[in-house]
Amino acid sequence: MANEDLDLPTEDAQAKAAAPDQAGELDVESLKQAFAEAKAKAESYLANWQRAQADFINYKRRAEQEKEELTKFASAMLILNLLPVLDDMERALASLSTRLAGLTWVDGIRLIYRKLQAVLEAQGLTQIQTAGERFDPALHEAVLQAEGEEGMIIEELQKGYKLHDRVIRPALVVVGKGKEETTPPEASQDTGATG
Repeated sequence: MANEDLDLPTEDAQAKAAAPDQAGELDVESLKQAFAEAKAKAESYLANWQRAQADFINYKRRAEQEKEELTKFASAMLILNLLPVLDDMERALASLSTRLAGLTWVDGIRLIYRKLQAVLEAQGLTQIQTAGERFDPALHEAVLQAEGEEGMIIEELQKGYKLHDRVIRPALVVVGKGKEETTPPEASQDTGATG
């Protein structure tokens, strides 16, 4: 009976004692898995946030560039509408007779013409060069071809202009098409005699 008083662990007790250890191991494994999932989710959120931040920075940069571009070319239509006036003033001053050229009111009109040019240049308007230049379809519009060095501008019919770095009116030009080859009269007679 002395042995009966001793509480010897039974199989049920041993199973119950082992159960908390297994449950603890299961809890640690599930916690590790949950932690890994949470970490992956956090990394995904961080990557998405960084991408969104980069997109926003790029958007701001693009918006600023568009704003600068809009500001830079806001006066383009007005300047384009003033170019015929500039052309007309230039033609009028060029066609003055020598008798009128020395009059003070003509000098006043020349001054107004130079002021108008200066104001337009201050807005970023520059004249496209044509004299002695090679024809460039991005800057020039060929209206005629004439005998002359091929691809070279022979004559300017209307000035062209750029606003900052953009062509707002191409120069109207006459372009050389090369020397015309004339066949000697004897060569044309020889071909007719053999037939």
